[in-house]
Amino acid sequence: MLDISAPLVMGILNVTPDSFFDGGSYTGSMALEARIEEMIREGAVIIDIGGMSSRPGSSFISHTEELNRVLPVVKHLHKVYPETIISIDTIHHQVADACLAEGAHMINDISAGSVDEKLLSIVAKYKAPYVLMHMQGLPDTMQKQPKYNDVLIDVLDFLTSRVASLMKLGIIDIIIDPGFGFGKTVAHNYELLANLHVFKILDRPILCGISRKGMIQKVLDLPAEKALNGSTALHMIALEQGAKILRVHDVSAAVECIHLFEQVQQARRAT
Repeated sequence: MLDISAPLVMGILNVTPDSFFDGGSYTGSMALEARIEEMIREGAVIIDIGGMSSRPGSSFISHTEELNRVLPVVKHLHKVYPETIISIDTIHHQVADACLAEGAHMINDISAGSVDEKLLSIVAKYKAPYVLMHMQGLPDTMQKQPKYNDVLIDVLDFLTSRVASLMKLGIIDIIIDPGFGFGKTVAHNYELLANLHVFKILDRPILCGISRKGMIQKVLDLPAEKALNGSTALHMIALEQGAKILRVHDVSAAVECIHLFEQVQQARRAT
């Protein structure tokens, strides 16, 4: 389903009132439709629909509330833009099941199946691609003094173990995500980014979700609204380190970044 011979863009579609950057922006039908059309026009191959904020300090909502937010969007997107790959950002098996049944293609799970173990059986049932992310703790407490023996080794060990477990369940199409900002300090995030190439040992596509996050805001002393330039700079580093999917708020800027990266790669191959 996914051609990752070249890097691609996953556009973030938050249908939440409280996400850290664009919470509440796309809850109305007209704004939502305009946002979907904009991201697809700008080159998003995947639309990642999220009905529950996972920003630091947030709490989980019920699967019913989440489903009420995301399912109508899935149905609309599948009908109007059938060529677009639909990803569902969820930890709930009920949400995954209903959305996959209505045309969604893949599941993006921040919890790695640790919150709702039934979620993994749903992914296996549909043979859906699965984004496996590392998170230390849960969103409500994850940024309260996160600690590691060695963040790179600890995250790699976790992902290695979970990939093996997922394969035993019959989940084969696995995308890995180190989980930037999910139970990590700024220093942890940059150590992971600087060594992102290490995760290629898992022989799985690497997803990078750093768009407008605190690791940019805190270093540049800027709010999320002004963190686009920093996001693009780090996206280029992520691509150099082997990232295959950029999960972003700003699709056009990320697509341009990928085009320039590919131009450099072409020049390298020619010399």
